[in-house]
Amino acid sequence: MPLHPALTSAKQPSHPWVGWSGCGRVIGTLLALVLAGFGALALWSQAPGGPLAAAALAGLWVTWVVTTGLLASSDPRSPLAWGLLAVGCLLLGLWWTSITPSNQRNWTSDVSRSLRVERKGSQLVLHNVRNFDWRSDDDYTARWESRRYDLDSLRSVDMALSYWMGPAIAHTLVSFGFADGRQLVFSVEVRKERGEQYSTVAGFFKRYELALVAADERDILGVRARVRGEDLYLYRVHMSPESIRALFEQYLDEAEALRAAPRFYNTLTANCTTIVYAMMERIVTGLPLDWRLLLSGYLPSYVEDAGALTPGYSLQELQARGRITDRILQLPPGADFSAAIRQGLPVLAR
Repeated sequence: MPLHPALTSAKQPSHPWVGWSGCGRVIGTLLALVLAGFGALALWSQAPGGPLAAAALAGLWVTWVVTTGLLASSDPRSPLAWGLLAVGCLLLGLWWTSITPSNQRNWTSDVSRSLRVERKGSQLVLHNVRNFDWRSDDDYTARWESRRYDLDSLRSVDMALSYWMGPAIAHTLVSFGFADGRQLVFSVEVRKERGEQYSTVAGFFKRYELALVAADERDILGVRARVRGEDLYLYRVHMSPESIRALFEQYLDEAEALRAAPRFYNTLTANCTTIVYAMMERIVTGLPLDWRLLLSGYLPSYVEDAGALTPGYSLQELQARGRITDRILQLPPGADFSAAIRQGLPVLAR
C-alpha cells in the first residue's frame, strides 16, 4: 500500500558532515593540523633556550592548537573556541614577524666576512675573497684576500656540483675563468653561527642567513672533496661572452645587496640553486621552472636540455669526464689546481 503523501514528503535527516556544521568541522580540523605543524616546527627551529626549551614550547603550542581546534570542530559557531585559536595565531604571528635577518652574529670562520666590491669600469677589486688552507673542518689557516679582476678578460663559466646527500641533492657552485688562467668561484651558502649545525627542516624556518662566498677553487672545491668527503663534478657551461659577463655582474650585485640588506636562507626558495636560477632568468628570458631546480643533483640534465652543455657528448660522457673528485684527492702540493682538475674536461674551442 502506498504511503501517505505527508509521510513520503517528510524531511529526511541530513548527514552529520553536511551543511555548516560539517564544513566547520572540516575547516577547523585542517586549520588545526596546519597551524600545529607549522608552529611546532617554527618553535623547534627558532625558540631560544636550547633543544629542551624549544621542544617544550613546541609541545605547548600543539596542545593549545589541538585543544582549541577540537572545540571549534565540535561547535563551529562557538566564539570562544575560534577566539582562543585566533589569539594563539596572533601571538605566533607576532613572534614570527619579529625574527629578522642580521649581518652581525658570531659566524663560523668560513662565512665570517662578506664580499665587498669596488668597481671602476671593467676593473674590479674584490675584497674578502676566501682562500683557506684546510686540514680538517676544525683545523685550517684562514686567509681573506683582495684580488683585482678585469671583466674584459672573462673567458668561461663552469658549473660545479658537490654531492653530499645521495644522487638527488648537490651543492651548486659557479666558477668563472679569466684570460690569465685564474678562476673565481661563487657559492651561495648557509651562513651558520659558531656551534650551529645545519638542518634541512630548520632551513624552512628562518634559522640561517644567506651568504655569498667568493673563493679560490683550491679552497672551496678542495675542502668539499678532501675534508667533507663529497663527490664533485665539473661542467663547462656554454654562454655568450655578454651573458658570462652579465652573470658575473649579477653575482656582484647580489653580494652588495646582501651586505646592505641580509636575507634568510630557505631550503626551498632561497638556496644555492634557486638563487642562481633567479640571476640567470634576468639574463636569459623564458628559462622554465623545473623539478630539477629543487633536486639539484639532476641539474646537469636541465642545463643540457637548455642547450648549454658541451655538444657532441652524451650526458653520461660529460659526467664521467667531469668527475673531479679523484683528481683533487691525487693532486700533489703546489700543483696548479684549476688546470689539473680540468684535464680531460670537454670544452668547445673558441
